[in-house]
Amino acid sequence: MNEIQDQDQLQIYLREHGLESFFPVELLTHLSLFAYERGELICSQGDRSHQLFVLVKGKIKIYTTSTEGKSLILSFKTPLEIIGDIEYIRGIDIINTVEAVSTVVMVGVHYRWLDKYGRSYAPFLQFLLDIITDKFYKKSNFLSFNMLHPVEVRLASYLLSVSSDEFGSFVDSPISTSSLRDAANLIGTSYRHVNRVIQKFCAEGWVERSKGSLVLKNKEGLRALTGQSIYE
Repeated sequence: MNEIQDQDQLQIYLREHGLESFFPVELLTHLSLFAYERGELICSQGDRSHQLFVLVKGKIKIYTTSTEGKSLILSFKTPLEIIGDIEYIRGIDIINTVEAVSTVVMVGVHYRWLDKYGRSYAPFLQFLLDIITDKFYKKSNFLSFNMLHPVEVRLASYLLSVSSDEFGSFVDSPISTSSLRDAANLIGTSYRHVNRVIQKFCAEGWVERSKGSLVLKNKEGLRALTGQSIYE
């Protein structure tokens, strides 16, 4: 994580996403800009939550981990998204782990400043309400899609999601085969079944196994199979 000491850039992100109107003037001076590299953790499940983050650039992965150490990917998010909203409202520790899938930029603000300037500011509260209800709406769609689509479509959507940035452009980086257990958990099938589908994708020339990694060779073939992204 790297804090960007550039107020001009911060203002650009605020204007770009129309955020200026949601924050009271007194709160604007307490906003900070943070950058994260691909694979870097933004927050970890179970840690104390101190800041609200607004995703303004890049793509993140949100997942939870069981007491047995098993991970379950919940979703992939692109701007505009808030991290720490439920924790702030409920006063609880961080619910899920958030990881950068691409280079990520977040606008952050400490809870103490939200308490002082934001709790009674109607536009900010409406903004939180819109974001939270949108999360529930997307979660409902996700559950429906996950049940209605076959494993091949779900796996292809997962592979595309972990290999693309916020604009749908592909990140030129292999996918570790160790993440296939996470994929199996996400799409609701067995690890063995995932491997069978990967073999099918390899035979089609869409995917190639190479030294413990998967390389997407024909992304358009996978995209044609999915039709749309299930997990975003």
